[in-house]
Amino acid sequence: MLQACLNGGRSKAEAAGVPVSHAELAADAAAVRRAGADELHLHPRNADGHETLDPEEIAGCLRAVRAAVPGMPVGVGTGAWIAPGGAARLELIARWTELPDYASVNLSEPDAPETMRLLRSKGVGIEAGLWTAVDAERFVRLPDQEPCVRVLIEMTSDDPVAAEAEYQSVRRILVGAGIKLPILLHGEGGSVWPMIERAAHEGHDTRVGFEDGLLLPDGQPADSNAQLVRAAIELSLGVSET
Repeated sequence: MLQACLNGGRSKAEAAGVPVSHAELAADAAAVRRAGADELHLHPRNADGHETLDPEEIAGCLRAVRAAVPGMPVGVGTGAWIAPGGAARLELIARWTELPDYASVNLSEPDAPETMRLLRSKGVGIEAGLWTAVDAERFVRLPDQEPCVRVLIEMTSDDPVAAEAEYQSVRRILVGAGIKLPILLHGEGGSVWPMIERAAHEGHDTRVGFEDGLLLPDGQPADSNAQLVRAAIELSLGVSET
């Protein structure tokens, strides 16, 4: 499975093609679907362009995207940095009426278990985000990992060598604990393409998009998320043929 991560916290100052408004996210979702993406991960924005978990903004964004790509699974982020930040954002999540198919939860955040319980109570699937071996150790100690949709092994290092080492550490912990959930492996910045290649080698799901990186495999700036999706598919196919 290839997930397209359309925007994250990026701005148009970083890349003109970053989708921000509901309409832009909907149009971009249609473009990445045509390019071959299977699922979506996005960060809805308010009228000022800031990331938001406000129920009305979440609903408006999801409706626009789903109208553009009916049946395509759509997920959102729940990061603690999103205003109003910390535990206060759970009050907004509790008021969601239009629900994403899944939401990512960072195990590095203190209130990750509470966020996961809240999402489950609303019927929202959970992507458990593991940035480090410490996150993985915390995850395997939770009493209810199995209801998660998948584990996100999210290598935030820009250095491919460091990202590979951290991935291997996280993977050993998950295997040692007998975790059998699907894995989505991805990198950030300079580790984007090495982690996509690693995912292809090991049969994991992966993701690509402006949230994670702005460059194509040859180091040139990408014009769009659709271009990044096509490049990821080409790279993955090349790995599977070797």
